[in-house]
Amino acid sequence: MIEYRGIQSQQRINNTNSVLLLTLFPVLLLGMFWVIVFFINQKQGGNIDFFTTIAPAILVITGIWFLIAWGLNSKMIQWATGSKPLERMENKRVYNIVENLSISCGIKMPAVFVIEDDSLNAFASGINASSYSVTLSRGIINKLNDEELEGVVAHELTHIRNRDTRMLIISIIFVGIFSFLAEMAFRSIRFTGGRKSGKGTGVIILVAVVVSALAYLISMLLRFGISRSREYMADAGAAEMTKKPEALASALKKISDDPLIEAVQSRDVAQLFINNPTPSQHRASWDNLFSTHPPIEKRIEYLEQFL
Repeated sequence: MIEYRGIQSQQRINNTNSVLLLTLFPVLLLGMFWVIVFFINQKQGGNIDFFTTIAPAILVITGIWFLIAWGLNSKMIQWATGSKPLERMENKRVYNIVENLSISCGIKMPAVFVIEDDSLNAFASGINASSYSVTLSRGIINKLNDEELEGVVAHELTHIRNRDTRMLIISIIFVGIFSFLAEMAFRSIRFTGGRKSGKGTGVIILVAVVVSALAYLISMLLRFGISRSREYMADAGAAEMTKKPEALASALKKISDDPLIEAVQSRDVAQLFINNPTPSQHRASWDNLFSTHPPIEKRIEYLEQFL
């Protein structure tokens, strides 16, 4: 069972993990290109020093990509989820819950968004005080009572306070880069299929596909390995904030019955949600290696420690 950590301790851990992500992902990216360049040299001749020529360009392009995604992350998430701002006059109940809990935990109130979907889910996002937000589905607003909704909002505010959202956005951006490169490598095989290739070109393309796919797999495992315990910590923070762990446990049970937000097609965005179900969520399997959330049953069991 996960041991609860204090807020300062969790913030330090997440800050360290953010630095690790920022370091390991570029290293993995350069390693991927080094292997590809090595095979090119083996098949077509040349000098491995060619890698030192392209490495700065790779880092610059990746840095530009990262900065653009970093600056536009809020808009991109809104677009991917179809969320809209929720104003106080539209729903005073939700707005007051978020405002009161923000005051109680000493953070600036985040923006509030709503997804027009009858399923039950919620998430927090943002990289700093000016971009933090809490997004709720229409279903979770309508189907939870005040105490349950308060527990869910407290969970999301704990993600913000723990700086989980910043760490997640960093990982989403970098994994997205590897996903793009793997997709491009795979498309190159389809594009050259049936055509005559130059000396060793087919082998080089195949190596590029395998290496990029492996790098993508490693990047996902790095992300999940670093962030796997964040949901337990957010649940514990919510229990500490509201003093009502049973309310959050009840909310999680209701959420687990209907968590799928149809507008959200990206698994990267879906990992932000309070519940991101996978087909094999309730049993041990290969797919659980890529599960961003612990099973609801285990989270409820964890919350029972606070009763």
